[in-house]
Amino acid sequence: MFRRKSGDNSPVPDNTDQKKKRIRIRPVLLSAALAAYTVFTLLDAFVIPRDIVTLESVQAAAGSEAAAENTGGSADASTSASDTDSSAAEKNGTAEESFASESEGGESTADAAEDGSNSGTGDSTKHKHKPGGKGGRSGSGGPGSGKGKSGKPGSGSSSGSSSGKSGSADGSSGSDSKGNTSSGSGSTSENAASGEAADAEAVSTDSYQADGVSITLTEKRVYDTQVYIADIQLDDPSELLSGLADNSFGRNLSQKTSELAESLGAVLAINGDYYGFRDTGYVMRNGYLYRSTARSGSGNEDLVVYSDGSMEIIDESEVTAEELKAKGAVQIYSFGPGLISDGTVAVTAGDEVDQSMSSNPRTAIGMVEPGHYIMVVSDGRTDESAGLSLAQLAEVMQEAGCTEAYNLDGGGSTTMWFNGEIVNNPTGGRGSNERAVSDIVYIGK
Repeated sequence: MFRRKSGDNSPVPDNTDQKKKRIRIRPVLLSAALAAYTVFTLLDAFVIPRDIVTLESVQAAAGSEAAAENTGGSADASTSASDTDSSAAEKNGTAEESFASESEGGESTADAAEDGSNSGTGDSTKHKHKPGGKGGRSGSGGPGSGKGKSGKPGSGSSSGSSSGKSGSADGSSGSDSKGNTSSGSGSTSENAASGEAADAEAVSTDSYQADGVSITLTEKRVYDTQVYIADIQLDDPSELLSGLADNSFGRNLSQKTSELAESLGAVLAINGDYYGFRDTGYVMRNGYLYRSTARSGSGNEDLVVYSDGSMEIIDESEVTAEELKAKGAVQIYSFGPGLISDGTVAVTAGDEVDQSMSSNPRTAIGMVEPGHYIMVVSDGRTDESAGLSLAQLAEVMQEAGCTEAYNLDGGGSTTMWFNGEIVNNPTGGRGSNERAVSDIVYIGK
């Protein structure tokens, strides 16, 4: 069986025992290997920690990443828009300082606005102002951003969604622009979880309720005068907006309150301070400073609305428009005077707007607290309504709960627009008796 080399006479070794030992060892090694594999498998499954990646976690991570990118993009756009608006505002302010006086011949300019003189010979230079509409309430856009439902005037790019009130098209989920989500099983965006949009508008002749906006209109008769009071509550104070005639800033630009309100999609509007009847006085609208030239002398009071929704009455001789902007001002109206300051009536029975009559149609705006505002107009100069003095107007505002209140342009300019209709009885124009004005204060739909 085994061959020996030639010349080798030694006996051939017998390896049978060694083969038997190797055969007996193999099953032992196999058993040990199998046992070790089993132990490792159990440890791996139940003891050794490991990351579990699911589809849900991938989607969540992707969503967070997209949200972070959108936030960063909006911030960059806002910064860019703000820088652009600031530069344009400085140029506009410089241009406006050269405008000529509109009212001459012994009658004060304030009297001209309140008593009906809109004509003038001032420079017709205008600066385009295109305020946005409102959609999803997170949107914002600076002057020149266009009107519509993509954003509201402010200091940045528009990012709101006008359809964020209910579920998505496949009914899986939806979110409003404030970040509140809702899940549902409907088949359209109008029919989410419950089949109805939670923030649907509720409109009547004397009220409006929709998506963080509540407006209630009441009438009362005081001092032989019909008075109209709009009580406004806003979840977002930045919904208190201003609109300019022809979407532009400049002298000799005017438009009826109703026409301007309708073009801007307003649900409620009153005439503003008629900035265009003179060439001085601070003018800021929706965060954009158009004019920073103070009126001469002291006692020229402005109403300042800040970004947090608070209001303050200031004297132009004591603070600059730039300082107010740095403090967070978004609106500055320069007519006056202030009616209520820090809860105290600031006018007396003898106070009046220059040479105006003691009883007039009046327009006023005030604040109960940030986000809670009062707009008031009164009839006057008719057989049905005598009109109010400033002291009487202040009394109406105080009874409505105002801690701050301010007199806007009155007389023939006084107009309130609500739910598509003129509420009061204007006396300043021809035909419809509605006078064209340079600006309005409004709440959008």
